[in-house]
Amino acid sequence: MNEKILKARKNGMFALILILLSYAAAIVGIVFCATKFEAEGYKDPLAICIFAVCIAYVCLGWIFALGLKILKPQEAMVLTLFGKYIGTLKADGFYWVNPFCTALNPAATTRLNQSGDVKAVTAAELTSKKLSLKIMTLNNTRQKINDCLGNPIEIGIAVTWKIVDTAKAVFNVENYKEFLSLQCDAALRNIVRIYPYDVAKNVDTTGDGQADEGSLRGSSEIVADRIKKEIQERVNLAGIEIIESRITYLAYAPEIAAAMLQRQQASAIIDARKMIVDGAVGMVELALERLNENHVVDLDEERKAAMVSNLLVVLCGNHDAQPVVNSGSLY
Repeated sequence: MNEKILKARKNGMFALILILLSYAAAIVGIVFCATKFEAEGYKDPLAICIFAVCIAYVCLGWIFALGLKILKPQEAMVLTLFGKYIGTLKADGFYWVNPFCTALNPAATTRLNQSGDVKAVTAAELTSKKLSLKIMTLNNTRQKINDCLGNPIEIGIAVTWKIVDTAKAVFNVENYKEFLSLQCDAALRNIVRIYPYDVAKNVDTTGDGQADEGSLRGSSEIVADRIKKEIQERVNLAGIEIIESRITYLAYAPEIAAAMLQRQQASAIIDARKMIVDGAVGMVELALERLNENHVVDLDEERKAAMVSNLLVVLCGNHDAQPVVNSGSLY
């Protein structure tokens, strides 16, 4: 179903004044007819008709007030008449429409989870039949998903979205907020299972048949963009536009977090040791070259080996070396 925008005039104030004046006239008519009946009796049929009309209007005139509608900026109202969709009011203002029109919003009582510092909405806001056209945020709960290597991870995303087609949002799905939340969960699972948590060998995350260095931790922008596109394809039916998606939480599941932390620590220690050894070997080579260039001392191969061993112990050790001073001859 396609959206149909109503170009109704903003005549709500005129209608309100007319309704109030009509009530005032009806009350005056009732008083006038009652006075006349008291003086002359029920002999004038015209007065009886006027009295009946005034009484009926006083009892039923409030129905016309049901057609008064107020819209704030970035709000919309989907109207149906006896079950038929007649259009959507979008521009802000004070309107008067057919009082028998009904506003629909199936997600009026549904509130999506946002950031923790967002205050709760009031009961009046929850029961409002107006649709918000503002950019809104969905902070989906953390999910436990297995990555492409089978490691369980916990991940959460925040999605900013807005309604672009009110008719699709109201009529194509039962509850567009719940629909969006479920599609976010499905899209997140579909994308996360393609990537490893960290860079892994022989893993193809792009689908081109070539191994790459894509990962959830290192390619968060790319992953978030793929999640956004996946969600958008799923929610087009509901008239929703996805503005942005962002990964808000990413960690190994608690049952393997300790083991993975030890693995990362071991990898970091190995990398650090490798860097230390490379630097120490370079310093030893430089020391030997300088000694040979300046002819400070001539060392045979055995003494060079001992010197290299001592320098490597000093440079690669975890603790400060305790030197032993040789007060005798070198040999």
